[in-house]
Amino acid sequence: MRFVWAVAAFVLATLMIGAGIAQRTVFQGPETESQAIEIDETAPYILVDGSVLNSHRGAQTFRARGDGEIFAAYGRTNDMTQWLATSDHVRVTLDDDGELSTSFVAAPALPEGEEPAALTPSGSDLWLDEFQQEDVLVTSLQLPEDMSMLVAADGVQPAPSRLTLTWPTGVTTPWAGPLIVGGCIVMAAGIVLYILGLRHARRSRGPRRKGLPLTPTEPIDLAVEGADKGVISATPTRRQLSAGKRAFALVPALAVSALLFTGCTADAWPQLGGTPTPTPSETVIVPDGQGQPAVTETQAQRIVTRIAEQVAKADEAQDADAAATRLAGPALAERRTNYKLRAKLDDQPALDPIPSGALSIVLPQAFDGWPRTFMAVVDDPQDKQSTIMAMSQEDAWADYKLTYIANLAADTSMNVAPAYVGATAVEPNSPFLVLPPDQVAAAYADILNKGDDSEFTSFFDEATDTFRAEVAKDRADRLEQFNKTGQKTGKLSFAATAGEQAPVALATLDSGAIVAVTINESDTVTPTNDDAVIKVDSNPIVKTLAGVTQSATGFTTTFADQLFFFVPAQSSSESIRFLGYSSNILSAKVVKK
Repeated sequence: MRFVWAVAAFVLATLMIGAGIAQRTVFQGPETESQAIEIDETAPYILVDGSVLNSHRGAQTFRARGDGEIFAAYGRTNDMTQWLATSDHVRVTLDDDGELSTSFVAAPALPEGEEPAALTPSGSDLWLDEFQQEDVLVTSLQLPEDMSMLVAADGVQPAPSRLTLTWPTGVTTPWAGPLIVGGCIVMAAGIVLYILGLRHARRSRGPRRKGLPLTPTEPIDLAVEGADKGVISATPTRRQLSAGKRAFALVPALAVSALLFTGCTADAWPQLGGTPTPTPSETVIVPDGQGQPAVTETQAQRIVTRIAEQVAKADEAQDADAAATRLAGPALAERRTNYKLRAKLDDQPALDPIPSGALSIVLPQAFDGWPRTFMAVVDDPQDKQSTIMAMSQEDAWADYKLTYIANLAADTSMNVAPAYVGATAVEPNSPFLVLPPDQVAAAYADILNKGDDSEFTSFFDEATDTFRAEVAKDRADRLEQFNKTGQKTGKLSFAATAGEQAPVALATLDSGAIVAVTINESDTVTPTNDDAVIKVDSNPIVKTLAGVTQSATGFTTTFADQLFFFVPAQSSSESIRFLGYSSNILSAKVVKK
């Protein structure tokens, strides 16, 4: 009976293993589905809409074939459409029936005699990522429907027109693994039953009836009998011993091969795990009608790195024009002055480089148009110093430029929205803050000039304001030093005024705003009698910037202060909180009569 069960187990195991292997081979079906995109028109750019990329579920594998270098990038559809507004391009979308549709979009006609601006697709700050390969470009993506793919050669030559999209079909064989493993287990059970059957058969071979009595025997004369008798050995030959073992070795070999065939892929097994329990997290409500964040965290990191690299090159070459490609406002003005000083003074140090480390905070403006802005904070673990920056992009074709940069004060905290939500820009004259952003600089300058006598003192939190105390101490020390030698013939005065750069203000979660402003601090030295002159022989910086060594009217030296504040909402009981600053010399001029 054991042999019957063993044979049944072998048959069942064969069926189970065969069914499992069949699921992984003949019954599996294709694992991917491809769609060729036929482009009949010739254009320097091809835009594949997000609806095409998401016409099938799953990740997208994009292939482009052409001659020479192939460029591809992806980004928000709105951004890419705006970037292509002045260029001929082919747009690939889905029609109402869900079929691929290609349309040629011509660039708008320009006035007579005006040439179109040359666009270079590589390196645009709008792209979330970009790729470049020779002849064949292949990349795997998983883009949402509001993002699109741009394909080009160099922006002048026709874009490669042999495009293919591939998606996984999601075909799985969840019972292949259990069937093959189960078949192997049943086969192992059959082997055990077969061995037990053999043992039982061997033990039951003896006679079942009592044998007859043995006849008396006599000794055999070996000398006589040995010549006529052969010797039969009871020990089986090596061939007899190995034949049975070989038969049994074939069965586990088949089982092991089947196990190896199942592989380690998850799609060969049923997914029996329960639905993961979501982790509670803070909810951020996005206001209705709010635009998309201007940048993603990865995009912001890449932009900051590009700015830092370009400014580092400009600093090394002392090239203000090169710096102007990535700097604007007071950040650029300070470096122009520094380059001028370094060209004349060997011991003049360069300004601090733009940090490009990991961004701890990214606060992008949630806006679909232009100009657009984002703020970022870089932490330096070595010197434990954090730097806050504000960067703006004027239009879709311009690079982001750094306009404000400052060192954050210690223990500074900002209640800002996550990068995937973004923040709305606060209007310069907004009445919903304790002070409108366009009045913050003038109010703070008044405090620097008048101290506690200023009418705006109560608006600012003095306890967190380290900059105000430093300015007051510096002015007192310099005035004391000046009076030791020049009090009888000259006068030193200080003044602070709001800078010309427009403020940058982005809203926080508590209805306040992070506001960046600039203030110009001026030190003016003038003679107190008609016969006196002011000499700057001992001050090489003022002498270099002013271009003279003495003046009968005096000198004015101006420093640019870039300041960041947290301005609370009008309904809040908080005061305006100082966040950080940077200060560098801006100019030195002869006082006009």
